[in-house]
Amino acid sequence: MAEPLHDDWRVLYRVVAAHFRTESFAQGVALVERIGRLATENPPRVDLRPAGVTVTLVRRDAELARGISAAAAGLGLTADPSAVQLVDVTIDALATPAVLAFWRALLGYRQFGDDFLGDPHGRGPGFGVQPLDSPRPQRNRVHIDVAVPEDQAEARIAAALAAGGRLVSDAHAPKWWVLADPEGNEACIATPRGRD
Repeated sequence: MAEPLHDDWRVLYRVVAAHFRTESFAQGVALVERIGRLATENPPRVDLRPAGVTVTLVRRDAELARGISAAAAGLGLTADPSAVQLVDVTIDALATPAVLAFWRALLGYRQFGDDFLGDPHGRGPGFGVQPLDSPRPQRNRVHIDVAVPEDQAEARIAAALAAGGRLVSDAHAPKWWVLADPEGNEACIATPRGRD
């Protein structure tokens, strides 16, 4: 069993992340400098913006997570779990290897496993291919997967429904829910529940 992370951190698919709100860009830079001193072996992905810093740990490192949270607290920063998410584009395909090879070449991404591509520079969304057993001509085959912390899923679903969406399926909930926009384009809200 993995050592628990600090309360600031949330699991999203294969990573853990935290977002710390800042009052200025300089405050964010100060946090990033402290993270740089803490993370000498397995540096995290850090996204610095004027209103906050998002930190993503590719390897689950409870000690580093606690250190980053302490550094943020030392600067008077608090975590905002509602600002943490991971976005993937997913294509349903009959010929998964061929479709994956095309998108890998087109995007310049690296392949992970049999069905997933990731941006080697950490800038773009993940890209997955989901195998189909038979053609689906009456349904879209490209959709967005949005991984959110488990404690944020219901609020995100409620917001999408209030914005005119509809629930297509909750058969796999709380692992994921399928929603659709007013024209039927699908997206999934996913949580870490039931995943490795």
